[in-house]
Amino acid sequence: MNEIDFIGYSGTHPNSFVYDVPGGHDCYLLLLIKSPAEILVEDEIRQVSSNTAILYTPGHRIYYRAYKQEYMDDWIRFHSDESFVAQFPITNVPFSVSDPEYCHNLFKLLTWESSFPSAGSESIIAHLLRVLFSKLLEGSSVNISNVHAHALMDLHKRIYNNPHLNWSVSQMSEELHLSAGYLQALYKKMFGSSCMDDVISGRLRRAQDQLMYTTKPIQEIAESCGYNNVEHFCRQFRQYIGCTPGQFRKSSNVRQPSGSPSHLTLGGKEIIN
Repeated sequence: MNEIDFIGYSGTHPNSFVYDVPGGHDCYLLLLIKSPAEILVEDEIRQVSSNTAILYTPGHRIYYRAYKQEYMDDWIRFHSDESFVAQFPITNVPFSVSDPEYCHNLFKLLTWESSFPSAGSESIIAHLLRVLFSKLLEGSSVNISNVHAHALMDLHKRIYNNPHLNWSVSQMSEELHLSAGYLQALYKKMFGSSCMDDVISGRLRRAQDQLMYTTKPIQEIAESCGYNNVEHFCRQFRQYIGCTPGQFRKSSNVRQPSGSPSHLTLGGKEIIN
């Protein structure tokens, strides 16, 4: 059971803002803080950076305030008997959020669903809360500094959405103001694969889709996936997929039903297309 008392997103308050509830609420309060702030933790004021979350349990003292600038957050006050809430391992202390944009969008969806309820709202809210808590837990377990985690998550998304661009480790490291070696170590630690493995997997995933569902010539597919040289594309495709693009197209047309997933393994990870 989940019952939302009050929820909102993109709240904005002046730099004099203070929120103080000595006895806490009779429900949970989850904050996604989007600006520098100060939070009372165990009788000590802590400074936290933007993209920090905190889950207050019922009856726990709540105190937080703006720090030197306008305060912004997403928030939800709610009752729940779900295990993913009751057993959340980090309560009443702030923790970093690795993908704040994703979590912010979940706050939006929860706000809209609770504001305009329908017959299926209870189930939808439960699913959205579960996803939100799962994402928060995932981010809290990443042992990388807050600034790097956010930049790496953004880079990861851009690679996934635009694998055809002219990516290189030197360009990525320059953009993130990190050395090439340090970037690669952080990226591998956070995502379990290298930057360029993700570029290659994205390009080959796109190539597989076009080979299966279009009649484009192989050279045109290679160019649209970021390859300037069709021979290099064919070599890399065969190296990772195990056959040539032409053989893959022919095999897919003969054996694979429309909509069936194909598999790609890179850097020890199996990717289902």
